[in-house]
Amino acid sequence: LQLVESGGGSVQSGEFLRLSCAGSGRNLIYYAIGWFRRAPGKEREGISCIASSSNITIYADSVKGRFTISRDTAKNTVHLQMDRLKPEDTGVYYCAAVDEGGCLDSRRANYFGPGTQVTVSS
Repeated sequence: LQLVESGGGSVQSGEFLRLSCAGSGRNLIYYAIGWFRRAPGKEREGISCIASSSNITIYADSVKGRFTISRDTAKNTVHLQMDRLKPEDTGVYYCAAVDEGGCLDSRRANYFGPGTQVTVSS
Protein backbone atom coordinates (compact mmCIF):
# COMPACT_ATOMS: atom_id res chain seq x y z
CA LEU A 1 0.00 0.00 0.00
CA GLN A 2 1.21 3.47 -0.91
CA LEU A 3 -0.47 6.70 0.15
CA VAL A 4 0.07 10.17 -1.29
CA GLU A 5 -1.41 13.35 0.13
CA SER A 6 -2.38 16.43 -1.89
CA GLY A 7 -4.42 19.60 -1.56
CA GLY A 8 -2.32 21.60 0.86
CA GLY A 9 -1.63 25.29 0.41
CA SER A 10 -1.53 28.72 1.99
CA VAL A 11 -4.81 30.32 3.07
CA GLN A 12 -6.14 33.01 5.36
CA SER A 13 -7.77 32.34 8.70
CA GLY A 14 -11.42 31.32 8.23
CA GLU A 15 -10.90 29.86 4.76
CA PHE A 16 -11.00 26.19 3.79
CA LEU A 17 -8.94 23.47 2.14
CA ARG A 18 -9.71 19.94 1.04
CA LEU A 19 -6.94 17.40 1.43
CA SER A 20 -6.86 14.11 -0.44
CA CYS A 21 -5.13 10.84 0.41
CA ALA A 22 -4.82 8.69 -2.70
CA GLY A 23 -4.09 5.00 -2.30
CA SER A 24 -2.35 2.63 -4.70
CA GLY A 25 -1.45 -1.01 -4.52
CA ARG A 26 -4.35 -1.93 -2.26
CA ASN A 27 -8.02 -1.02 -1.95
CA LEU A 28 -8.44 1.51 0.84
CA ILE A 29 -11.83 0.12 1.86
CA TYR A 30 -9.92 -2.61 3.70
CA TYR A 31 -8.03 -0.08 5.82
CA ALA A 32 -8.93 2.37 8.52
CA ILE A 33 -7.32 5.63 7.41
CA GLY A 34 -6.19 8.45 9.63
CA TRP A 35 -4.99 12.00 9.16
CA PHE A 36 -2.14 13.36 11.24
CA ARG A 37 -0.38 16.69 11.37
CA ARG A 38 2.95 17.95 12.59
CA ALA A 39 2.91 21.58 13.60
CA PRO A 40 6.22 23.50 13.71
CA GLY A 41 8.15 22.47 16.82
CA LYS A 42 5.56 19.92 17.90
CA GLU A 43 5.12 16.18 17.72
CA ARG A 44 2.88 14.60 15.12
CA GLU A 45 -0.73 14.40 16.36
CA GLY A 46 -3.72 12.42 15.15
CA ILE A 47 -6.63 14.60 14.09
CA SER A 48 -9.15 12.32 12.37
CA CYS A 49 -9.77 8.78 11.19
CA ILE A 50 -12.40 6.72 9.40
CA ALA A 51 -13.11 3.04 10.00
CA SER A 52 -12.53 0.39 7.36
CA SER A 53 -15.88 -1.41 7.48
CA SER A 54 -18.24 1.38 8.43
CA ASN A 55 -18.58 5.12 8.21
CA ILE A 56 -17.56 5.61 11.83
CA THR A 57 -15.37 8.68 12.14
CA ILE A 58 -13.33 10.10 15.00
CA TYR A 59 -11.99 13.62 15.46
CA ALA A 60 -9.57 15.25 17.83
CA ASP A 61 -11.17 17.96 19.98
CA SER A 62 -9.04 20.60 18.24
CA VAL A 63 -10.77 20.00 14.88
CA LYS A 64 -14.20 18.65 15.87
CA GLY A 65 -16.97 20.56 14.12
CA ARG A 66 -14.59 22.09 11.55
CA PHE A 67 -13.02 19.09 9.78
CA THR A 68 -14.81 16.24 8.00
CA ILE A 69 -13.23 12.98 6.87
CA SER A 70 -14.82 10.93 4.09
CA ARG A 71 -14.13 8.20 1.55
CA ASP A 72 -14.38 8.28 -2.23
CA THR A 73 -14.33 4.56 -2.94
CA ALA A 74 -14.49 5.04 -6.71
CA LYS A 75 -11.21 6.97 -6.61
CA ASN A 76 -9.61 4.93 -3.79
CA THR A 77 -9.19 8.16 -1.88
CA VAL A 78 -9.90 9.55 1.57
CA HIS A 79 -10.59 13.27 1.89
CA LEU A 80 -10.24 15.70 4.75
CA GLN A 81 -12.43 18.77 4.36
CA MET A 82 -11.02 21.52 6.57
CA ASP A 83 -13.33 24.48 7.19
CA ARG A 84 -12.87 27.64 9.27
CA LEU A 85 -9.13 27.15 9.34
CA LYS A 86 -7.09 28.74 12.11
CA PRO A 87 -3.40 29.68 12.28
CA GLU A 88 -2.88 26.82 14.75
CA ASP A 89 -3.92 24.38 12.01
CA THR A 90 -0.64 25.15 10.24
CA GLY A 91 1.57 22.12 9.72
CA VAL A 92 2.43 19.19 7.52
CA TYR A 93 -0.53 16.85 7.09
CA TYR A 94 -0.07 13.12 6.61
CA CYS A 95 -2.42 10.23 5.99
CA ALA A 96 -1.73 6.67 7.07
CA ALA A 97 -3.30 3.27 7.57
CA VAL A 98 -4.26 3.09 11.23
CA ASP A 99 -5.14 0.61 13.94
CA GLU A 100 -8.86 0.94 14.64
CA GLY A 101 -8.17 0.27 18.29
CA GLY A 102 -6.20 3.48 18.50
CA CYS A 103 -6.70 5.32 15.26
CA LEU A 104 -5.33 8.69 16.41
CA ASP A 105 -2.11 7.15 17.77
CA SER A 106 0.63 7.68 15.18
CA ARG A 107 2.73 4.93 16.79
CA ARG A 108 0.10 2.44 15.66
CA ALA A 109 -0.06 3.77 12.09
CA ASN A 110 1.71 2.53 8.99
CA TYR A 111 2.23 3.50 5.35
CA PHE A 112 2.55 7.22 5.99
CA GLY A 113 2.54 9.37 2.87
CA PRO A 114 5.14 12.11 2.27
CA GLY A 115 2.80 14.82 3.60
CA THR A 116 1.33 18.07 2.31
CA GLN A 117 1.97 21.50 3.80
CA VAL A 118 -0.90 23.62 5.13
CA THR A 119 -0.21 27.20 6.14
CA VAL A 120 -2.92 29.39 7.69
CA SER A 121 -2.13 33.04 8.25
CA SER A 122 -4.09 35.44 10.41
